[in-house]
Amino acid sequence: MSESGSVSRETSTPSSVPGASGEDPAVEEGDDPEWASVGRGVSRETRGTLDVSSPGVRSLNGDGGPRRTTVVSRETSVAETGAETQAVVSPVPEQEPETTHGWSGTRIMTVANQKGGVGKTTSTVNIAAAMARAGLRVLVIDMDPQGNASTALSIPHLSGTLGIYDVLLDGVPLEDVVVESPHVPGLLGAPATIDLAGAEIELVPLVARENRLRRALDAYLDSRPAGQAVDLVLIDCPPSLGLLTVNAFCAAREVLIPIQCEYYALEGLSQLLKNVELIQQHLNSELRITTVLLTMFDARTRLSADVAGQVRDYFGPRVLRAAIPRSVRISEAPSHGETVITYDPTSTGALSYVEAAAEMRQHQEVAV
Repeated sequence: MSESGSVSRETSTPSSVPGASGEDPAVEEGDDPEWASVGRGVSRETRGTLDVSSPGVRSLNGDGGPRRTTVVSRETSVAETGAETQAVVSPVPEQEPETTHGWSGTRIMTVANQKGGVGKTTSTVNIAAAMARAGLRVLVIDMDPQGNASTALSIPHLSGTLGIYDVLLDGVPLEDVVVESPHVPGLLGAPATIDLAGAEIELVPLVARENRLRRALDAYLDSRPAGQAVDLVLIDCPPSLGLLTVNAFCAAREVLIPIQCEYYALEGLSQLLKNVELIQQHLNSELRITTVLLTMFDARTRLSADVAGQVRDYFGPRVLRAAIPRSVRISEAPSHGETVITYDPTSTGALSYVEAAAEMRQHQEVAV
């Protein structure tokens, strides 16, 4: 070894390497720390920084035999018991979900389109789940007698269960029928039972039949304790323009229209717009069409692109940039009592709904 403590690789022999004879001598004062670190397999980043007198390098032999050294990270606490060491790792605090959204108060939206099979219920439950996963408290009101939204949220809705029918016809408080979804914390649901199928006829002779849901919803929102306010209400409507849909229009401030990317979906759109205009004139002047969502989009076909182009030309910026593609996973999820957000979070359908929900959270409309 030269005065500088370095040895040429070409001239080094086993006898010249420290510890080659079976011994593991301690690092003597004046030896090159870099050469000492090579004999102990220390990473290059650590070479030249070790000092055997420091707490980081400790002898593990207590029998007076050859001295063995071990390198311990400065960030790790070590408790010695004989020849064993135990690392103490401090827990990493969990990060709370981001709850930022672009409105104050409670935003109330009706998801409506009188044409069936355009993705109203699917869009309602999946956007609600995506919003809840982002930290918002969301309430889904199922106004469809089929009860598909209740199924997707795993909320019981058999005949005889308290639901929206009892709220509209018997005046039962909405808080008595609201149940939290077992799959997504913060996602609440008011179920619809098959009894709701007869509500269209039973509501006809009642006083203020159009505002029954609005009064019940206002009372529910006002009764929420501090810290548990609902950020978003989504009302799933049946594929019709009857009294159930009218109740939903009167209770809401905004309308979300899912539009299937096919020609038939455009034919019924004009009638829906006329009904919204009538509601604005006579029953709810605050109602606005604020969001349009393209569903069942197939990028392989020219028809989908043409329909999407016409919708964007007519509604402008109210159409979300995210379009929901056809996806088997979206169709499979309800059979497991889940939304696609929890059933397969990495599927294209789930990612599209998450993107759509993120766009909606950026809207700056002030909720009433």
